[in-house]
Amino acid sequence: MTARDLKELSQADALRLLAGTPLGRIVFTRHALPAVRPVNHIVVDGHIVIRSNPGTVISAEVAPAGAVVAFEADELDVAERLGWSVIVTGVARLVEDPEEAASYRERLTPWVAGELDQVIRIRPEMVTGFELVPAVSWNDARHAAGNAFDMTRGG
Repeated sequence: MTARDLKELSQADALRLLAGTPLGRIVFTRHALPAVRPVNHIVVDGHIVIRSNPGTVISAEVAPAGAVVAFEADELDVAERLGWSVIVTGVARLVEDPEEAASYRERLTPWVAGELDQVIRIRPEMVTGFELVPAVSWNDARHAAGNAFDMTRGG
């Protein structure tokens, strides 16, 4: 198996990857302990938007309080050991404007049964991400450096 390097992603690249995958995990505090739930999402203007139903754990613990949450999504190929992971930490708030909430509900179709009438927006405070990429071997690096040197000499 070829070695892999861990490449840090820019915030823009991290949010772009996050927007391109439909499923993530929201991490929040429940009874003073971390809790994790898988959710589908969309990314709008750099914010993560999810839907929930009143009375669920997410609605009870996250929506009303403006809770600090983490949101993680990834796409990893276990066989090839390639892929990426993005983690966003920010404040989650209920979208209260009826027109804005309706617009998000039209764009975000839940994967589970039920109305899921609440719309929650996570405003990122910290965005981190990494990508697993093929490692450059010493020979590859030496070859690339040699080609660069040859180019500067005109040949």
